[in-house]
Amino acid sequence: MRKLENKELERKSVTDFKQAEKTPIIIILDDIRSLHNIGSVFRTADAFLIEKIFLCGITATPPHKEIHKTALGATETVAWEYQKNVTEVIAQLKKEQVKVFAVEQVEKAVFLQDFKVEKETNYALVFGNEVYGVSQEAIALCDGAIEIPQLGTKHSLNISVSTGIVVWDLFQKLSY
Repeated sequence: MRKLENKELERKSVTDFKQAEKTPIIIILDDIRSLHNIGSVFRTADAFLIEKIFLCGITATPPHKEIHKTALGATETVAWEYQKNVTEVIAQLKKEQVKVFAVEQVEKAVFLQDFKVEKETNYALVFGNEVYGVSQEAIALCDGAIEIPQLGTKHSLNISVSTGIVVWDLFQKLSY
């Protein structure tokens, strides 16, 4: 076994990325405090050709050197938009027939492994503040909630880790 060199990875150019068919997933970040988490989510979004990221509330926006440090250029490829009010973003997406799910521990949440996708459906995933999670106002507008099963004592994952887990799971369910 040999580690591949960068030139062997068949990476897309920025232009190729922008023209590529996107995975029908939108990420909504609401009140994310950590610039490193924001950058990490951009990298995950780039890796899976995510359609768009909405940055809401206190979530910082590019360009910012601390976001860039973890995004490594993904802010140049992934479409993003800042909107102050997360509930307005959710309401607008629902008008566009996008299915919106909070990634949160709530009553009647569906465990990630049990979440069923519809192939011709666009999805939006709401990820909330590192301390307080997704706001109740946002949860109330969502079509449902997805929970990542956790067995330890914390029952809390870093926002960037949660994003990677959920996006990967939906990506593979939508791709196959």
